Amino acid sequence: MENLMNLSVLGDLNWLAVLVAAVAYFALGTVWYAEYAFGRAWQRASGRDLSPPENTSPAVYVIPLLTCFVITLATAMIGHASNTDNIMEGLLLGLVVGVGIALPVRMVTGAYDMTKPAPITFAAIGAGYHIVGLTLAGAILGQWT
Repeated sequence: MENLMNLSVLGDLNWLAVLVAAVAYFALGTVWYAEYAFGRAWQRASGRDLSPPENTSPAVYVIPLLTCFVITLATAMIGHASNTDNIMEGLLLGLVVGVGIALPVRMVTGAYDMTKPAPITFAAIGAGYHIVGLTLAGAILGQWT
């Protein structure tokens, strides 16, 4: 049986698709966490003030962008190994990664964070972002692969 998953897959990926999918996933956060979407609920659940600080560190943007890139890259590798090669398969791939990995990780780490006023709501909003973001990324990867 042929080994479908190894690091040589990195040379076979469509890197433009990976970059576009990662940026789309990251950009979704600007809508998801906006005041008119889930921003107010997230703010109440987290106990944080969403008012922008006067001096925002680049890390506020760079770290989430890098994490979106890493999980999009991992999703692309899984997509390659599973021969995902169209938008519908990409949607399913993103949904499976989102529900199967991001949701449980987000819920187990967020739901028990007793430093938050509403930890379940906090975790659910974050999990929803990752599910939708990964589904979007999966669709882009599937279409361009």
